[in-house]
Amino acid sequence: MKNKGTKYIFVVGGVMSSVGKGIAAASIGKILQSRGYVVANMKADMYVNIDAGTIRPAEHGEVFVGEDGIEADQDLGNYERFTDQVSTREDYITTGQIYAEVIRRERNLEYGGEDVEVYPDIPKEIIRRIEACQEKNKSDITIIEYGGTVGEYQLLPFLEAARMMKSKNPENVLFVLISYLPTPSLLGEQKSKPTQRAINDLHSVGLNPDFVICRADRPASPDIKQTISNVCSLPIERIISAPDVYSIYDVPVNFEKENFGTTVLETLGLPPKSKDMADWRTLADKIKNIKKEVNIAIVGKYFNFKSCKDTYISVIESINHSAWGEGLKPKITWIDSEKYETDEGALSELDQFDGVIVPGGFGKRGTEGMILAANYAREKKIPYFGLCLGMQILTISYARNILGLKGANSTEMDPESPDPVINTMADQVAKIQNKNYGATMRLGAYPANLKKGSVAEGAYKIDKISERHRHRYEVNPKYVKKLEEAGLVFSGESPDGVLMEIAELPKTTHPFYLGTQFHPEFKSRPLAPHPLFTAFIQACEEKGK
Repeated sequence: MKNKGTKYIFVVGGVMSSVGKGIAAASIGKILQSRGYVVANMKADMYVNIDAGTIRPAEHGEVFVGEDGIEADQDLGNYERFTDQVSTREDYITTGQIYAEVIRRERNLEYGGEDVEVYPDIPKEIIRRIEACQEKNKSDITIIEYGGTVGEYQLLPFLEAARMMKSKNPENVLFVLISYLPTPSLLGEQKSKPTQRAINDLHSVGLNPDFVICRADRPASPDIKQTISNVCSLPIERIISAPDVYSIYDVPVNFEKENFGTTVLETLGLPPKSKDMADWRTLADKIKNIKKEVNIAIVGKYFNFKSCKDTYISVIESINHSAWGEGLKPKITWIDSEKYETDEGALSELDQFDGVIVPGGFGKRGTEGMILAANYAREKKIPYFGLCLGMQILTISYARNILGLKGANSTEMDPESPDPVINTMADQVAKIQNKNYGATMRLGAYPANLKKGSVAEGAYKIDKISERHRHRYEVNPKYVKKLEEAGLVFSGESPDGVLMEIAELPKTTHPFYLGTQFHPEFKSRPLAPHPLFTAFIQACEEKGK
């Protein structure tokens, strides 16, 4: 019999973090969406920060910006790339948000004078936010990914919220545990004890997994599956193997090989419906068979801490999407821009690349090296793509080397610059002076008009666009005319003509030299690559011939 009501799937981690909970949650969404269900993905992070906007990208990975300007965890980008969901603030919660809202309500007497306690008021607020996500998305199935791993103290209120939802409507809530199966090199066989420990941790808070996804460097063996099945009293078909794969886009395909989608729907009491992931399977197969390479250098500054793949994940995936669309295999090299500041001779290494990207970032460190790289790419006719800071770098480089304004800079890097070609946006000055940094930038989607006949308009094939932003600085309007007279084209502008959104050189001057004040990487999809990244890759391929 079909169970009625909205369904909720909680995705939690065991053993260790960074084993792919976000990709698993996105893949579950993709699979269920392919069966004809309306799906929403939500991320719950345990940190007390209100959002991800003030966290160093080298510490926590990329800050993904939603359509409404929410600065969120990078997993929202995974959800968007897999399901085309448009992320907003309803799709993202943190411990900080929960406590801030409970305290706000208490101060406003919204609890009617009752004492407010961690239990049950914090879990109740978490539940309210989960239900708000479902309501906003009108989803049949809402997938909630919990950051961290079971057994961590800060996760307890979130697990309690999930337990309360499960106890109220047990047929509408299920739990997926993502756990790692280590294979000690000296033994050469998988071990399930850490996963058994994670299952026990869930048991200790009154929960039992409905599915266990076994992450490992190889497929889970039948014996391992049976052992885990016995520990958590689950049918063996609910123990899902998730070995390392060629690309993240293989994950939904591999899950379906385990009949995951059908089993999830059966467990939720929902009809299986016909499945259609033909386009996704075609993409996954195509990726494996591409041989011709395109060599891209990313000249950035966040390479010295955690994985730069997390720091620039949307940029990497956007390169992938467009390269694959052109039948190319991207080879990305990370270059720390600071090296050019002490050794300009090292710039010649850029000759070996088909294209150069300067991505977003904040602060002075490394920017002089980026400016040198931008100028080298211009002089040597190497395709250059600047993203946010990368456009500002392009503009500064052009002002210094073509206009002859040797002191040109951004007020972010040099507040005393004699020629601040990049300056603080008018509405940001007081915010910076008052150290009002959290969620105060120009954030989210804004429209722009494109100049007819420009490189940008040729790529988009339309003259009005909407893209997502995250910045406090802009091209100084006082220098726009001078820069244009010197040959730089501002091919994208805000509708009122005040903000320069895209700077470029015409193709008669350079094969591809373009920067965007916005972040096009947030809107690229594996089956719908971003047109500017595609235009860049096409120019790179032409150079490589």
